[in-house]
Amino acid sequence: MVKEECKALLDALNKVTACYRHMVLTIGGTSDSQNLREELKKTRQKAQELAVANRNKLTTVLKDKTVSKEDKAEFERLWVIFSTCLEILEIDMRRALELGHEFPLNVPKKHLIQTGMSGGTSGVAARAMSVQNMKYEAERNIDVVDLKDLENEINQVGEMMYEMEMKVNVPQWTVEAKQDPGAELKSTISVGASSIGMISVEENKSFCDISKVLAGIIFSAVLIIAIILAVCVVKLS
Repeated sequence: MVKEECKALLDALNKVTACYRHMVLTIGGTSDSQNLREELKKTRQKAQELAVANRNKLTTVLKDKTVSKEDKAEFERLWVIFSTCLEILEIDMRRALELGHEFPLNVPKKHLIQTGMSGGTSGVAARAMSVQNMKYEAERNIDVVDLKDLENEINQVGEMMYEMEMKVNVPQWTVEAKQDPGAELKSTISVGASSIGMISVEENKSFCDISKVLAGIIFSAVLIIAIILAVCVVKLS
């Protein structure tokens, strides 16, 4: 039960983090607006809430001495995935801070990033956070106020990552993957084998075509010889 809850929380965090990265890339572009900045704020706050929930769940389980060896290995794997996801979130938050300083909304200027995207981003945020509709009444100069909050939240995420390392020490190189060693190579080989099989089929097809041509030539030659012999017999008679 706890394992399924941790997986569900981690899956939700992964989706919201991916949504946040998608929206960060639109800062300074043609779809940048106060609504986007507010959606970014709500999305990263949602990601931080999920991160805290993940941390609390996994920390409690990994400190439990009664957990079996197999379950502990699975929770350690989830912990590594969670730590990686949190690092990605911090990187994107720093990127959002830099882009926010470079493209303030309160200073009218031409868009320097032509992303080729237009329209709102509420749909993306809504799908990631399971919300029907995300409409915000953005305050004026939301980007200026939000950048200060973003700096503080970046520091909070960094402190969370540091506390995680102090409370639970799970080196990434000690966690075993669920797939067998060389699984990716085997899949590649199988794909290559199928390609080779297709090539052999093509070769067989070409061989069959050549055989048909040769059979046609031989049949024509025999037919011509038979006609010549028939003509000779008629002349002799």
